[in-house]
Amino acid sequence: MAKHLTSEELLRSLISFATVSAYSNKELIAFVQDYLAEFGIICNIAPNEDGTKADLIATIGPMAPGGIVLSGHTDVVPVEGQDWHSDPFEMIEKDGKLYGRGACDMKGFIAVALALVPEFLARDLKVPLHLVFSYDEEVGCLGAPGLIARMCKDIPMPKAAIIGEPTSMKLVNAHKGVALFETTVTGRPGHSSQTHMGVNAISYAAACIHHIGEIAEELKVSGAIDARFEPPHSTISPGTIEGGTALNIIAEECKFVWDCRSISGEDGLTALSKFEAYCAENLIPKMREIAPEANIQTITQVSTPPLVAADDNPAEALVRQLTGQNQAGVVAFAAEAGLFQEAGVPSVICGPGSIDQAHRPDEYVEISQLKECEDFLRKLANWAAE
Repeated sequence: MAKHLTSEELLRSLISFATVSAYSNKELIAFVQDYLAEFGIICNIAPNEDGTKADLIATIGPMAPGGIVLSGHTDVVPVEGQDWHSDPFEMIEKDGKLYGRGACDMKGFIAVALALVPEFLARDLKVPLHLVFSYDEEVGCLGAPGLIARMCKDIPMPKAAIIGEPTSMKLVNAHKGVALFETTVTGRPGHSSQTHMGVNAISYAAACIHHIGEIAEELKVSGAIDARFEPPHSTISPGTIEGGTALNIIAEECKFVWDCRSISGEDGLTALSKFEAYCAENLIPKMREIAPEANIQTITQVSTPPLVAADDNPAEALVRQLTGQNQAGVVAFAAEAGLFQEAGVPSVICGPGSIDQAHRPDEYVEISQLKECEDFLRKLANWAAE
């Protein structure tokens, strides 16, 4: 007979797997697979390209259209350099809080969904509940596109997706998208006393970054605006920069990484297009007057679309119906909800815990939040049974 585990017990097990994005999550996926197998649930599992990670789809109820996706990511952010007061991968309970890496972001939601599996099975569901667990969300939602494509191919089209990111169980119907770019400036080296004979990649990178700032200012005026966000416009920010080899050598190469957090999916594309046009028209010709081999190249490392609020979002209508919440909020962080929406699955975010605790040392989720999530998913199961 299958053993029924509580949300807290399951969260303890999930936290014990150190699924930092740089490492494998396959032991956690195997744990979930074994747990669901005890209830007769078959998992659809697929590895990443090098076989070091895996995602999971499991359906509870009839394989019919109109089901609800319960989505969570299995990876967590690193703990190095953080001042933890306990082992990050051993759950500690104190004062009504459960501490551990991933407790709120977002293994708490996964634990609750798994704990309620016996209750889901006990109901005569008319439409299915799909557990959909990804990898590599924390490094740019890299695992979700393939997972979502496979989901749309392998299961009947769902009615909605609920992404259980930490929102203190408040309904969220919009998040910003993120595009991450890496720009490489290639110049010509030489002795630093003969600057007229070389092309200094650092100097031109500085010009690039200055222009990125100008594009950011343009987005404030001409880009998408949503007053619910703080700030209410799309933003651009340079993140890291490295270049040069020595004080007395003209820098041959300089790389910098920058991101665009966009309200509209078009703002990131617009920023990149304007940046590349400026480089092609104003900077590269000057560089090549001295060094024909000089260049400025930008690659897109990550592109995650925003979740855009819609008047006719079935996912939002359902969560409002089940919770009684009469308004929806927004979050500035990027999530996988925008990717589900892009694939044609109406989506919202609603999950236990606060983003204020995520990514920090001594990350925690309140037990009361897990209980609130349990109540919500029970209502969802009742809806699916009716």
